[in-house]
Amino acid sequence: MKSLLRILLGALFLCAFSSMAAKVPRPNIILIMCDDMGWSDIGCYGGEVQTPTLDRLAHEGMRFTQFYNNAKCTTTRASILTGLYPRRGKGGLLRTNMVTLGEAMKLAGYQTSLSGKWHLGSGETTHPFNRGFDEYYGLLDGCCNFFDPKQRDPKYKG
Repeated sequence: MKSLLRILLGALFLCAFSSMAAKVPRPNIILIMCDDMGWSDIGCYGGEVQTPTLDRLAHEGMRFTQFYNNAKCTTTRASILTGLYPRRGKGGLLRTNMVTLGEAMKLAGYQTSLSGKWHLGSGETTHPFNRGFDEYYGLLDGCCNFFDPKQRDPKYKG
């Protein structure tokens, strides 16, 4: 009887403390994409310009070396956000059936934010808020609108 009690207490002890295993912290993820920048323009890839902060981020994090920039920034953005090859041919929008990096990160429990030029559609279904990003501050189209002061844009910034 004593041995059965010891076994039960041992099993209870193991069950109680096995659920207290240390959780591995998830990494913070920062993805930086620059328009019109060559592969070897920054220091960590052999560039002449000193970029100590970017070099440190590259040294302490991950460096992507198997991706290429397309002739148009829109296809590059769509490709990096969906993980799909860039589409050639007739233009179009980021389709709603394509899962974005923001949507995938939200499913994994991350908080997401995007800053800068979106340039993947300015409609309701293509807006960053509806493509997995909790926060967005930037331009929806390819450039600023300096010519039409009546155009409202605060709803696109948040």
